[in-house]
Amino acid sequence: MARQQNNKGQRPEARGGRGANRKGPERQREAAGRQRPGGRSQTHPGKGGQRSGGATRPARAAQPAHAPEGSYLEGRRAAIEALRTGYPVKRALVAESSSKDVVLTQIIEALRSVNAPVSYVAREQLDAISSHGAHQGIVLEVGSYPYADLSDIIARAGDGPALVLVLDHVTDAGNFGAIVRSAEVVGAAGVVIANKRAAEVTVATYKTSAGAVMHLPIAQVPNIARALEDLKEAGFWACGASEHAEQVCWDAPLEGRVALVMGSEGEGISRLVLQTCDFLTKLPQRGETESLNVAQAATALSFEWMRRNRAVLVDGAGE
Repeated sequence: MARQQNNKGQRPEARGGRGANRKGPERQREAAGRQRPGGRSQTHPGKGGQRSGGATRPARAAQPAHAPEGSYLEGRRAAIEALRTGYPVKRALVAESSSKDVVLTQIIEALRSVNAPVSYVAREQLDAISSHGAHQGIVLEVGSYPYADLSDIIARAGDGPALVLVLDHVTDAGNFGAIVRSAEVVGAAGVVIANKRAAEVTVATYKTSAGAVMHLPIAQVPNIARALEDLKEAGFWACGASEHAEQVCWDAPLEGRVALVMGSEGEGISRLVLQTCDFLTKLPQRGETESLNVAQAATALSFEWMRRNRAVLVDGAGE
């Protein structure tokens, strides 16, 4: 099959600025009884250590709870899923006075059974860590995501119809998470991403994927084109999603084993990866909008693959 090329390539650029804010003269600070930088008191030897005007140092305001650095999963469902799937847990932070909570007690027992340290902290500390205030009394500090090897995904695909999503430098965490979620829903064998200049699995990805990153192997590779060649050797057809394709997905050969390639948000599929694809396809459209975003397009194409292979994937599964 003849290969087609994608000439799309626009790089978005952004600029940023910096500002400065200067304070007034030091004499005004002394007259108001304030401190100099570094905490030095404005007292003078031989004058009894009194400030000008007899002003006293104002009481220090209470400091808010500080969120420590790290990656965190929050909520009871997230904790249960992390334990069930073997997500690396460094420690658990549990709200004080939770001893009477039956569900939390069960989760804590499960954490201790895998030797995960458990610390009881003030609820304010959990509030400071929480991104949306839904920690439900427990937050897990987690380690690096355990990426799979490409060979693991190929082995998981078995011998029949299978789908692998290959992301050519998708950078937005929201898009990445949404794609992983759709891939897991349709039963894809895995997702392949680049190990540089691409979105990674983080706590943000966990949230946007609705936890799907814990149920689907994701492989980081140094070379997307090379990964496609390996998939093709394993019997996959490499299908590139491009708005410039001549063939819509309804007519594309999506039966069987397909490695679906999705390009980056700004540049689409790179030239070398595009040349590695066996064929290109696109979504049909009737409106005037240029195209869907990469996550929406990946979802639509993934379900089209599932529909095409329904006889084997769904009907054949019950035999």
